[in-house]
Amino acid sequence: MPGLDELTGRVGEWRNWGRTAVATPSYVSRPGSIENVVRTVERARERGGTVKALGAGHSFTAISAPRDVAISPQHLGGLVTVDVDRKRVTLRAGTRLYEVPALLEPYGLAMENLGDIDKQTIAGAISTGTHGTGLGFGGIATQVVGATLVSGTGDVVTIGEDDPRLAAVALGLGALGVLVEVTVQCVDRFVLENTEHRVPLAETVEGFISTVRERDHFEFFWFPGTDVALTKTLTRHPGDHKRAPVGAVRRFVDDGLIGNGALLAVCELGRAVPSLTPRLLSLATSVAGERKATDYSADVFATDRGVRFRETEWAVPLENTMSAFAAVRELTESRDWNLTFPIEVRTAAADDLMLSTASGRDVGYIAAHRYYRDKDREFFGEVERIMIDHDGRPHWGKMHTRTADYFRAAYPRFGEFLAVRDELDPDRVFANDYLDAVLGR
Repeated sequence: MPGLDELTGRVGEWRNWGRTAVATPSYVSRPGSIENVVRTVERARERGGTVKALGAGHSFTAISAPRDVAISPQHLGGLVTVDVDRKRVTLRAGTRLYEVPALLEPYGLAMENLGDIDKQTIAGAISTGTHGTGLGFGGIATQVVGATLVSGTGDVVTIGEDDPRLAAVALGLGALGVLVEVTVQCVDRFVLENTEHRVPLAETVEGFISTVRERDHFEFFWFPGTDVALTKTLTRHPGDHKRAPVGAVRRFVDDGLIGNGALLAVCELGRAVPSLTPRLLSLATSVAGERKATDYSADVFATDRGVRFRETEWAVPLENTMSAFAAVRELTESRDWNLTFPIEVRTAAADDLMLSTASGRDVGYIAAHRYYRDKDREFFGEVERIMIDHDGRPHWGKMHTRTADYFRAAYPRFGEFLAVRDELDPDRVFANDYLDAVLGR
């Protein structure tokens, strides 16, 4: 039997990466086994308490903020099983996304699509609807074909691909249980050809719909006040395709010095002397955006985000994307907010998950960022207003103010999700303030 010391830990203040949420758990559980996860949940339930499984803290909302007991993912990572013939792997839920490529490499496998940050746990990534880009691909949760969780009654529940509850559990907001294992449908290892360009913004906007339909993966960044889009196009090739990766020195210069270093300089100098911001952004866009490399998918999807920021992101129907972007552009030009971070635009395919932002429709994602030391409430609030006008759904892990009444109308399967919640967590052991707001009590 595992020792009780696995269920205790030094209690301190928990903060997320964006510094938008803070909590002080009553204690921290660091279970090394499913049995100890069960014991943690049972003890909290017996005394009327709550449990929240922590991920990597990369959500900007308070979705993972513990009200009472926190479960650390520290000892819940690694590969469980591999089915090479079916190209499926089962991972422990605390496995970080950046650890997955090395675990899959011996089997010639890869995840079908990823976002541009790989610091999250697999459980946290799917539970908040983390996604990449590409109109032929869904978010990471769409790759989930099975899961094992500890329910609010302390039961170990295994959800298979034929279980209708998988459409809730694969993107469950942490409201249905503590995920302990996740089974992912993989693909053969593949190579991505990455091409980055500076393109006139008008040209990018005019051709957006046709471009995203023609390309495997496409996204663009636009710095307010400029007339240039920084575009990124990824083309998929078989795993034996010739690779031409970015060298270590070039990567350090581009991502470390020009990318993160320049962006940090723009943010800090812009704060100190706001009148400099337009010239700084013009300079930054003139030295960025021209690069080509070809490498294994995981080494291309992810980028290093070294400058701390905050973000709101919304999924709108694909046909509304450029209209919503135009409204955001007009907004930024009408206000003096001294914006130093870009607007990011991506896409994803429709899926059938109950609370996926792409549930039932192809979507365009529009993300607005602010340097974490800057005030963001007014800017994000105005972006939110625009996105609501364009039938938007907010990313569950990024800043918004919507509540259950909004989501009940925005998600046709919202009631189904609540029914699964009532079944798996009837006593609301996994509740916190965020879930109370977006799902109701």
